[in-house]
Amino acid sequence: MRRFLSLLLAAPMSVLADTPAAQVATPLATSNIGGQLVQLLLGLLLVIGLIFVLAWVMRRVQQIGPRGGQVIKLVASQALGPRDRLLLVEVGGEQLLLGLSAGRITPLHVLKEPVASTDSQPATPEFAQRLMELLGKDNKDKT
Repeated sequence: MRRFLSLLLAAPMSVLADTPAAQVATPLATSNIGGQLVQLLLGLLLVIGLIFVLAWVMRRVQQIGPRGGQVIKLVASQALGPRDRLLLVEVGGEQLLLGLSAGRITPLHVLKEPVASTDSQPATPEFAQRLMELLGKDNKDKT
């Protein structure tokens, strides 16, 4: 019985010993590391390019929306806390004061006389300008 087991275990070793080393090493020799690296880089560039193209398309689509003919307009907003705010919204010539909290919008008051806004367009400073202002203020405070 022991002899049978030793022959059974030795058989796979003899099969491996019969095959030349060149045949065993051929899968490693034929793998092209440079080609795989180029394929990986091209795939990565394709994915990054696709991300930029989709971001550009999203910006274009968002700009297509209605401009001046909006029915609902945000007149003013005031933060009351980290999750609570007051909003003054104009809908069809009528202004509503809304309370926003976590997961809830509550109408607080309907104004009989509309509040005149101080500026006709909401202030939308560009990010770079706003950042420079903040950095400039920080530098002035330090000196």
